[in-house]
Amino acid sequence: MNIRNSIACLLRWRRRHFSDNSFVLIISFLVGIFTALAGLLLKWLIAQIEHLLTQEFVVTGANWLYLVYPVIGIWLTMLFIKYVVRDDIGHGVTKILFAIARKQSRIKPHNTWSSIAASAITIGFGGSVGAEAPIVLTGSAIGSSLGQLCRLSNKYMMLLVGCGAAGAVAGIFKAPIAGLVFVLEVLMIDLTMTSLLPLLVTSVTAAGLTFAISGTNPIFEFHLQDAFTVNRIPAYLALGIVCGLVALYFTRTMNMLEGVFRKLQGRYKKFVLGAVMLSLLIYLFPSLYGEGYDLITLLLNGNGQSDWNTAMDRSLFYGSDHLLIYLFLIVVFKVFASTATNGGGGCGGIFAPSLFLGCICGFIFCRLWNTYDLLGIDIPERNFAMLGMCGLMSGVMHAPLTGIFLIAELTGGYALFMPLMIVATGSYLTIKYFEPHSIYAMRLAQRGELLTHHTDKSILTLMSMDSVIQHYDQVLYPDMNLGDVATQVSNSKNHVFPVVNKQMQFVGAVYLDDIRHLVFRTELYRDFAVSGLMKQPEALLSVNDAMDVVVSVFDRTGAWTLPVVDADGVFVGFIRKSTVLTVYRQMLADLSND
Repeated sequence: MNIRNSIACLLRWRRRHFSDNSFVLIISFLVGIFTALAGLLLKWLIAQIEHLLTQEFVVTGANWLYLVYPVIGIWLTMLFIKYVVRDDIGHGVTKILFAIARKQSRIKPHNTWSSIAASAITIGFGGSVGAEAPIVLTGSAIGSSLGQLCRLSNKYMMLLVGCGAAGAVAGIFKAPIAGLVFVLEVLMIDLTMTSLLPLLVTSVTAAGLTFAISGTNPIFEFHLQDAFTVNRIPAYLALGIVCGLVALYFTRTMNMLEGVFRKLQGRYKKFVLGAVMLSLLIYLFPSLYGEGYDLITLLLNGNGQSDWNTAMDRSLFYGSDHLLIYLFLIVVFKVFASTATNGGGGCGGIFAPSLFLGCICGFIFCRLWNTYDLLGIDIPERNFAMLGMCGLMSGVMHAPLTGIFLIAELTGGYALFMPLMIVATGSYLTIKYFEPHSIYAMRLAQRGELLTHHTDKSILTLMSMDSVIQHYDQVLYPDMNLGDVATQVSNSKNHVFPVVNKQMQFVGAVYLDDIRHLVFRTELYRDFAVSGLMKQPEALLSVNDAMDVVVSVFDRTGAWTLPVVDADGVFVGFIRKSTVLTVYRQMLADLSND
């Protein structure tokens, strides 16, 4: 009780001395610090586990422990989630989108630490996923928890969730601009002066603290081979299209495989399928182990065929001259490994798989282009490996600006800004033709729960049915008479009264305007039954309807009041059009600039 009183006193002091906008800047600074430390901790844990497990592996052949470690990792993660977390922590970015759209930006407090532990175990033991989505969920949970602790409004809660995501991306990638752009493109939080400053504060703070602790060098060392030349534009455009098609393959195959895992009944069946699939793939293609950043570094900095052939070390392909075949098979099977990791019970995201696949695709594209001397233009492998990372991330995430700035900051490849823009645009336009939503957003979009930059749709998405339903304590039954109706009318300010059967299922409504001329004639009270006075409304609404459906029904019918029922037809309440408009107007004001 003393703690609650202390917090209440502190909040009252804060309101007297700081406006909400000023206070959010302070909170955003703290979010930047905490998310940077969380990202550094996660990366350190993954590196330590992977080094401990694989440091003794032989380079000149296959290592049978690749069959064991991924199974152990998924098993430990599954037990951790089942017995410690006791909640689903997968699909981190999708959870953030859902929290923004449906839960007033409230993310469960355990996400501030559970994703770190689960993803460290998964990836350290070989799970073929990335650490970035879990740390983004962690950052957003930190922002949400601080916002709830300080009792901020929904508008500022949404902003702090975005700050957490921006800080996570900025910190783990050392990419402050990409952190800001990621929130605007992927989480679809609108850019206003109210939101810009906190996002900038968090991104700069997270990146700055990461620089101070781990150095200012970019995540991936990159040495430019050749500067941008106009005659290579056709190659850049072609690479963008290829990356878009590979992103389409990755997205649709992952959705198909996730459907297979969803159909399996029981946690252990999923574990067996995922663990067996993952361990076999990693044994055959050790480059699939973990995030795959070693292979990215190799392709970005290799100095010839002898260097690039080391990609096949620790595998059955050691000493082979078929590097392109090996890399092509990795492109094909990476999505199987990533889905098996998460589907089997592991925890991770698709940031790293996107970068990994993009780098390989860019390298393969370049080698094939040069082999067949297309258009008589020679293109450099390192540059196109880097550009491929941008292209695939732009396609998979439907976020070309994030791809451009992230890869530029990740590699220091600012000299290739124009090619990055060309490849990102080509990839995005290619996949957009086939898939309107990103891999993160498509599940929510199918359920009508996706927040977008379309202001009207965003407000309707944020509105909940509970906020507009008027619940009734009293109802009418068909066998009641006019006298019973008059009693309810005299004790109520409502103009419409629900009629239900004994199972509380809605059967009609009595409208005051229709009986106004009868309610004062007491001699008629026993002559009229409710069954003869009730009418059927223009439409019935379901308690599960999205708000855009509710508004469209009101527009189509011209009604001002409509009943709401549940899946069994049980009456829940009425929705008034005036109530919907009032809540809509209030939410529009909350989302507007101060």
